Amino acid sequence: MPTVWTDRHRGHATDGGYWLGIHLPGDEEPERGDALRAQLVAAGSRIVDAPDLGLLPVLAVHDERFVDCLRRAYPEWVAAGHVQDPGQPLVVPYVFATSGFAARARRDRPPTTIRAEIGLYATDTLTLLGAGTFDAAVAAVHVSVHTADLVADGLPAAFAAVRPPGHHAGPAFFGGACYFNNAAAAAQHLRSRGVSRVAIVDIDAHQGNGTQEIFWNRGDVFYGSVHVDPGAGWYPHFVGYADEVGEGAGAGATLNVPMPAGTGDAQWLAGLATIVDAVRAHGSEALVVSLGVDAEADDPNSPLQITATGFREAGRLLGELRVPTVFVQEGGYNLGHFAALVCEVLHGFGERHG
Repeated sequence: MPTVWTDRHRGHATDGGYWLGIHLPGDEEPERGDALRAQLVAAGSRIVDAPDLGLLPVLAVHDERFVDCLRRAYPEWVAAGHVQDPGQPLVVPYVFATSGFAARARRDRPPTTIRAEIGLYATDTLTLLGAGTFDAAVAAVHVSVHTADLVADGLPAAFAAVRPPGHHAGPAFFGGACYFNNAAAAAQHLRSRGVSRVAIVDIDAHQGNGTQEIFWNRGDVFYGSVHVDPGAGWYPHFVGYADEVGEGAGAGATLNVPMPAGTGDAQWLAGLATIVDAVRAHGSEALVVSLGVDAEADDPNSPLQITATGFREAGRLLGELRVPTVFVQEGGYNLGHFAALVCEVLHGFGERHG
């Protein structure tokens, strides 16, 4: 299975962010992407460089004003003098446009400072912007869309080795270490290439609230996620419950399968099997997998207890769908062996898909 890649990911290097007002060191830094590439090369994967595709694939799933704000954010932060006053080299929101606070806000009268404007779209203070963040996030979309092109052109499967990840980025919001939604861009591109029905299956430890929101009202793209229960206090906190099933034309095209903290292989795989059955019922002709491995037992960012065996079996379950498949990297933060777990999923997929 080929791996699509870009070294432009290295421009995104913010060294963490702020959680409950405390600075935490980064676990989504350039060495994470380089470790993934090295593992895939060692496993024999062919590396394909992604072309620069401009902003059109990003705008296919995101609001234009949102994209433009992220494009301008760092240059305007520097121009405003915030690197010197208050001495903050990264873009950090100052205020957030919550519904009550911004009730009288108007689209034709945006905030006049970037420190406030970024608060129209940010969901947390962990997801900061540096000098190369925008270009790296756009490049991650390019990788994902080029991977979708390879599959649309006839490859049975291909892997997008991307960072920053994307499934927490919605039509006009970013957070959870995600800026633009790579999996959504890949799915939308498959639709534009003539695939009538696409499924996104998310096995990251956390529900992909951004992906769910992008396709909430659409029946042509199914979204299914198995993840840690947000009701137990886990990100994304507000969404990811089993009663969220989509609306309008998308009613029934969303399936959330929350898991209690401490869940191991058997229960997690049963939840994934439920989603695989729903993909079949949807009649999906192609699959995008949001491939996070932060559900593993030793990952610091989730309480799930999935083993290497569980991830390999997850790949087998996905391979049994036997449809053209795009894998897109999401979470996984145990740098010692997260890349090996990604390979477990891909190997398991190959064993069943052929």
